[in-house]
Amino acid sequence: MSTTITPVETPDPARAATAPPWRRLVRPVAALLAGAGLFLSFPPRPLWWLAVPAFALLGWCLYGRRPKAAFGLGYLAGLGFLLPLLSWTGEEVGPVPWIALAAVEALFIAVAAVGIAAVSRLPLWPLWGAAVWIVGEAARARVPFGGFPWGKIAFGQADGVFLPLAALGGTPVLGFAVVLCGFGLHRTAVALLAWRRTGALPRGPVVLALLSVVAPVAAGLAASPLVDPSAEDGTATVAAIQGNVPRLGLDFNAQRRAVLDNHARRTEQLAAEVKAGRSPAPDFVLWPENSSDLDPYRNADARLVIDQAVRAIGVPTVVGAVLTPETGKLRNTLIEWDPERGPVDTYDKRHVQPFGEYIPMRSFVRLFSSDVDRVRRDFGPGDKVGVFDLAGTKVGLVTCYEAAFDDMARDTVVAGAQMISVPSNNATFGRSEMTYQQLAMSRVRAVEHGRSVVVPVTSGVSAVIMPDGEVVQKTEMFTPDALVAEVPLRSSLTPATRMGIWPEALLVLCGVAGLGWATAMALRARRVAPGA
Repeated sequence: MSTTITPVETPDPARAATAPPWRRLVRPVAALLAGAGLFLSFPPRPLWWLAVPAFALLGWCLYGRRPKAAFGLGYLAGLGFLLPLLSWTGEEVGPVPWIALAAVEALFIAVAAVGIAAVSRLPLWPLWGAAVWIVGEAARARVPFGGFPWGKIAFGQADGVFLPLAALGGTPVLGFAVVLCGFGLHRTAVALLAWRRTGALPRGPVVLALLSVVAPVAAGLAASPLVDPSAEDGTATVAAIQGNVPRLGLDFNAQRRAVLDNHARRTEQLAAEVKAGRSPAPDFVLWPENSSDLDPYRNADARLVIDQAVRAIGVPTVVGAVLTPETGKLRNTLIEWDPERGPVDTYDKRHVQPFGEYIPMRSFVRLFSSDVDRVRRDFGPGDKVGVFDLAGTKVGLVTCYEAAFDDMARDTVVAGAQMISVPSNNATFGRSEMTYQQLAMSRVRAVEHGRSVVVPVTSGVSAVIMPDGEVVQKTEMFTPDALVAEVPLRSSLTPATRMGIWPEALLVLCGVAGLGWATAMALRARRVAPGA
């Protein structure tokens, strides 16, 4: 039994020489538009469905292209996607770090595009192409410096029909379904146009193309029963405090104790509202990351302020603080503060942010931006999973940037978390789209693991998310506020949580197998070609 490569139309040099010059720009412009479509599919816009035609357009750009052309087209698509998506990274430090980050991350998309173009010569290529895209995302989530998963396609699907697939296989399966649907849409359009041009309808290819469009949507609908917002272990009433910051930007904490005082004041105000009967009494309170701008273990006045606020509300409170030991690295720490006993437990952020919380290759990076010296002392990572027992509720802790990494939330749920808290500090990114992008990640994590997620943020947007991804309460940006909500507690594990990394590993294996097959077929074709 022999296997053949799907025929691909090769360019005619004579025809190309006589074609108008603007025709050479069609595919590059289309690649940029495909990337822009992916950007527009992300929050705060509810245009999740745009990802499907964006991948269809990208599939058209890459189908049958040679490696060099595919790399260039993929890089353009990556820039069209990531430059606007990551613009918040230059909010306070200027365009150089922003453009550098987008340029480096777009290389992963360019390399994936080469692989997609290679497998486009295979039968059922949308399947192989979608798997190759996940290979690229998996690599980007791990290297360099621990990876940067921001912009995974799954994070743009918090409002989409594919979302239940997060509970089935996590973000890799969710992203795979979106890409497969887009590439399948491209193949369907090509088959239908060929039918219109020739009058002949090749039923097999058309059926397979349609199946690659319909199957992901059907899978998303079929996975809906996995999304269950009901309470398995009762409920908890939780309060999320957003104290706000005195100023925007990198110097949000320059005014000593101002950030801490804001959060303490809003907590004491909530205590007064509870006492007056204007607000439900919370079982525990969650403060954001960096809500104390002083180390309460080394600053007696900060400890006193926190202690008074926690005693006023009368329930366990999670406080975010930067710990500054005499020697060694700083720690981005969450502290469980008991109203009677004070600090009783801590969680150190495990996945610290490169170029934000620590500076790799500091002397080299300084050549491009002196802002690296604003990070005078590097943060170090913690080494234990964060789960606090707050008034009988096990709360998993995923600090800010950690929400982008698949294993961070999963570890807490496997360790027994009945709900998840994602305390964050977005004050350094102004009024950009960053906070909405991060909120969408938390919504996907809620569905992925079947847990309520509470997101307390220093300056907004803070939110309460149900296990089905629905946002039931949220704040405005840069406004002091307190959210109090009753959330369901759950202990069962979704298939995504149970399987862990295996869905991603299988998709990566599928992508690598497709690349191997395409390479073998290309080498065989070269050996049997006349004059080879």
